[in-house]
Amino acid sequence: MLRVGLTGSIAVGKSFVTSVLGELGCRTIDADAIAREVVAPGSPGLAAVIKGFGSGVLANEGTLDRKKLAAIVFSDESRRRQLNSILHPFILARQDELLREWEFEDPEGVAVVDAALMIESGGFRRFDKIIVVHCRPEIQLQRLIERDGLAMEEAEKRISSQVSQEEKLKFADYRIDTSDGFEDTRRQTEDVYHQLRQLSATEN
Repeated sequence: MLRVGLTGSIAVGKSFVTSVLGELGCRTIDADAIAREVVAPGSPGLAAVIKGFGSGVLANEGTLDRKKLAAIVFSDESRRRQLNSILHPFILARQDELLREWEFEDPEGVAVVDAALMIESGGFRRFDKIIVVHCRPEIQLQRLIERDGLAMEEAEKRISSQVSQEEKLKFADYRIDTSDGFEDTRRQTEDVYHQLRQLSATEN
């Protein structure tokens, strides 16, 4: 199975690209969904977060209050690194479990893992190919403000807390520019998909 990492900065359109690849026949993993799964109530991941950040990051019903946690980690670089060091082992273990299952079921398939922090964490090294999704900076900023209801200053802070788009593009085997809307992005994604399928068939 061809293992593909898909990454890019915040609010550049990664989820849309991943959804199109899924429609076309790739097996897909959303790292954000896995991150929520590994901190479910009663999980070892949630216990580890509480140990590191205290019970103040819990909502009344005992679930993780992601907004409270985000407010802490986006304003403090050391706390953000602490959270990543807690969660990444749980997230990577679950991803690897799914990839092993899929490889057994479909050895000639293509599996795509969508993860924003793949470059930062070094996780990109686990993949055969890397797709970097990107867009023009002013579009990224506007999308983030509209999507998350943030003030411009807060949106800029979140963008600057990540590795820049330019730096991430250096790791790309394939680039998908989402600046010009859904249809253009879909066309680029289909082109990349066909290249991945061809590569997977060749390797198997």
